[in-house]
Amino acid sequence: MRRLEHIGLLALPGLTFLAVIFALPLFMLLLKSFQIDGQFSLEEYRLFFTDEYNMSVLWRTLRVAALTTIVALLIAYPTAIAMSRANGIWLSIFLVAMVLPMSVGVVVKAFAWSIIFRTRGVLNDILMSLGIVDTPIRMLFTETALIIGAANVFLPFMVLPIYAVLRQMDTRLPEAAASLGATPVFRFFNVTLPLSLPGVVAGCAFVFSLAVSMYVIPSLIVGERQQTLSMLTARSFLYLRNEALGATISSILLIIAISVVLGSSWLANRLGARS
Repeated sequence: MRRLEHIGLLALPGLTFLAVIFALPLFMLLLKSFQIDGQFSLEEYRLFFTDEYNMSVLWRTLRVAALTTIVALLIAYPTAIAMSRANGIWLSIFLVAMVLPMSVGVVVKAFAWSIIFRTRGVLNDILMSLGIVDTPIRMLFTETALIIGAANVFLPFMVLPIYAVLRQMDTRLPEAAASLGATPVFRFFNVTLPLSLPGVVAGCAFVFSLAVSMYVIPSLIVGERQQTLSMLTARSFLYLRNEALGATISSILLIIAISVVLGSSWLANRLGARS
C-alpha cells in the first residue's frame, strides 16, 4: 500500500499538468455546449442533429475516417509482416522508412499530395505520358484523394502497433501448424491473424481517431467543398463567431474519440484474454 502511495505521488505532477492544461479546457468547452444565455440547454445539440447539412458533414467525416482506416490497414498489414520477418540492415531500413516520415510536418505531406493530385500534377502527367488517359483526370478536391493522402500520412500509426505484436509472436507456431499439414492460407487465418488482432485493433483505433479529427489534410486536399467536422468547428469559431456551435461540434468529436478509445480497449482486452 505504501509503495502505491509513493507511485501516486510520483504521478501527481503529471496528472496535475494534464488536469489543468488538458482536462479543464475540455470541461469548459463541453460546458459551453450545454449553455444558452447562461442556462442549461440541449438546444444546440438538437439544432445540430436536425440540420441536414450538419448531418451530411458528420456522415462524411465518419465515412472518410473509416475508409482511411481500411486503406491504411490493407497497406500496413503486409508491411508489418515483412518488418517482423526482417533482420539486420533490412529491419533498420524498414524502421527508418516508418519513423522518418513522422518527423515531417503534416502540412508538408498534405501539400505534397495536393501537388501530386493537381490537374497538371505528377500523377496526371505520368498517366498521359503512358497513354492511359488523353485528358487530365480531376483528382484534387475529391474524397478519394483525401482518403489516399490521409492513409499515407497516418500509415506509421497502423504499421507500428501491428509490427510490435507480430514481432513478439512465437515463430514456432506457424511452423508447428505447417508440420501438421496446414496450408499457408490456413496458417495465416488461424494462427497469424488471430494473434495479431490486438495490434490491428490498436492501429485502427489510432488511425480512426486521427482521421476523424484531422483538419490540415482536408483543408489542403479538398478545401471548403467537402467539409469535415473539424473544418466545421474551425469555421464556427473563426468565421461565424458561433462559439456554442463550435463547442457542440467539438464535444461530438470528443465523444467519438472517447468511444473509439474505450471500444478498442475493451476489444483488445477480450482478444488478449483469448490468446
